[in-house]
Amino acid sequence: MKPTPFDYTAPRTVAEAVTLLADPARDAKVVAGGQSLIPMLNMRLARPELLVDITRIPELARLAVDGSGALRIGAAVRQARAAADPALRRGWPLLAAAITRIGHPQIRNRGTVCGSLAHHDPAAELPTAARALDARFVITGPRGTRTVPAEDFFVATFSTAVEPDELLCEVVVPPPPDRSGWAFEELTRRHGDFATVGVAVLLERDAATGTVRGARVVFSGAGPAPVRLPAAEEALVGTEVGAEALAAARLAALSGLTPSDDVHASAAHRRETAAHLLVHACTTAWERC
Repeated sequence: MKPTPFDYTAPRTVAEAVTLLADPARDAKVVAGGQSLIPMLNMRLARPELLVDITRIPELARLAVDGSGALRIGAAVRQARAAADPALRRGWPLLAAAITRIGHPQIRNRGTVCGSLAHHDPAAELPTAARALDARFVITGPRGTRTVPAEDFFVATFSTAVEPDELLCEVVVPPPPDRSGWAFEELTRRHGDFATVGVAVLLERDAATGTVRGARVVFSGAGPAPVRLPAAEEALVGTEVGAEALAAARLAALSGLTPSDDVHASAAHRRETAAHLLVHACTTAWERC
C-alpha cells in the first residue's frame, strides 16, 4: 500500500517544530528515522496531514556527556551513532548492548534512539534499558519544557507522556553507580525480531561487604510498559548472588510477572522464559561488578 497524501516540512529550530505540532488546523507527526512511522504510513495505520522532520535542528543532534556526568542524547541521534560512541560504550555499556540488539544494521543506521523511546513498543529494547538506567526525558511544547522520569514516561503500549503538541527533545541518562555490573538478555525467534521477552539487570556491589548494595531488574515483553520487579531486586540486595538469591529472584519473576497471551507466545511461556533469563542476567551482571 501507499500512504495517504501529506505535506512535509523540515524546521531548523525546536520552537518552529513545536509551533507546527501545536497547529490545531492540521494533524502533524514527528519524523526522524522513520523506522516505525513509515511502515505505519504505508499500511495507512497513521494518516497525518503533515510530517515534521526534526533532523535538521542542530541542537537535537547532540550526543555528549554533560558537566554532571550524565549522557545526553538528542532526538536526531541515530542508533548506530550512539552505539559506536566511545563515551557511551565505556560509561553506559547496558545501553550500548540494548541498541545493538535492535533489528538489523540498516534499521540502526536510520532509526533514532529517541524515536524508539517515543514510539514505545513494550517489546523493544530501549524502553527497558531506559527504565533500568533511570533515564529522564526532556519534552518541549507550547506550555514550556518539562522533564519526565522513566517511571512516568512509558504509559501504555505505543503511548508515552509526550502530548501530540509536544516534542521529545532528548533523553538524559545518569551515570551508573561505581562498582556496578550489567546484563541485557532477550529471547527472539529470529535475529532482528522483536523479543518474546527480555530483561535488563543493573547491580551495584558494596565495596565494604562485597554484597549487592543496589539492584534494578526491568523486563520487556511482560506488560504494556517496561516492568520493574522490586521483589526480584529485594531478593538480590545484601547477597553475593548465590544459588539461594537466584532462586528467590526466579520465584519473584514467576509469581510477580503477568504477561499476556498472544499469537507469538503464551503468558506461561513468557513467564518461564523471563525467569530463566533473569537468573542468567543476574549471574552475568554480578560477574561484571
